[in-house]
Amino acid sequence: MELLEAIRGRRSVRKYKGEQLPEKTVRELLELAAWAPSGMNTQPWLYVVIEGKEYLRDLSDKCRAYILEIMDELPALQNYKTALSNPEFNIFYGAPVLVLIYGSQNAFTYTYDCSMAAQNLMLAAWDRGVGSCWIGFARAYCGTPDFKAELKVPPEYQLVAPVLPGRRNYSIQRNSWKFKSYQG
Repeated sequence: MELLEAIRGRRSVRKYKGEQLPEKTVRELLELAAWAPSGMNTQPWLYVVIEGKEYLRDLSDKCRAYILEIMDELPALQNYKTALSNPEFNIFYGAPVLVLIYGSQNAFTYTYDCSMAAQNLMLAAWDRGVGSCWIGFARAYCGTPDFKAELKVPPEYQLVAPVLPGRRNYSIQRNSWKFKSYQG
């Protein structure tokens, strides 16, 4: 697949087949993510791969509960209160894998660097016929000190990008867009 085709074609996937991604594929995606540029070549990323349908379902429930608990602090998420209150709503959409990209706060540009790594991962996934989605709902809970301690993530690392790679369970249609030029 050509790069431009991947850039134009990649979409967020929120419906996954139940099949597990081969470990080789996941490792390759992480290696390609690590080719992202980073400020002063700090490469501040730390990847945590979580697999297991039951564990991810349980983690989804914890993430939803945590967001609902701190909803008053997150006014931008008020519109999602109904969905997050639904016990059937799985924020990971049944994906087989969750990749958490943490960045070291010791690197000045860690949020940008890790975001570029996530974009590399998602474009590389698309190139291999694997869908992906950046799951913002996971940031609050998966960034807590308790959760990071459970995963043995050092305290100076902050969660930047929770990404789901997995085989998509539907076909993708192209989006149309318009360009407007403004002159001052």
